[in-house]
Amino acid sequence: MRYVQLAAFSVLLAIGQFLFKKAAMAGAAQPLPWAFINGWMFAALTLYGGATLLWVWVLRTTPLSVAYPFAALAFVIVPLGAAGFLGESVNVRQLLGIALIVSGILVSNL
Repeated sequence: MRYVQLAAFSVLLAIGQFLFKKAAMAGAAQPLPWAFINGWMFAALTLYGGATLLWVWVLRTTPLSVAYPFAALAFVIVPLGAAGFLGESVNVRQLLGIALIVSGILVSNL
């Protein structure tokens, strides 16, 4: 169950990054500070608040040395999701980095 919660935390972080990107794109034509005041930003901050609560909940029963590597899963999910949902490209170097991150998470948690 703990690993499901840790994976959920990483997914929430990644979704928050997509929402921050949408907020930035939505506010691109607006002057500061109004560029940051939109529904996407509100959704991103709300999601990050929920992710923080989940993180603290998980840390009640999970050693930080076990839990923290899972935060790196967001570095895997974000580029792949950006390619799938935002049309951004992923190059071979990024894919190699993703493979190394996944390997590190597996090695540190086996």
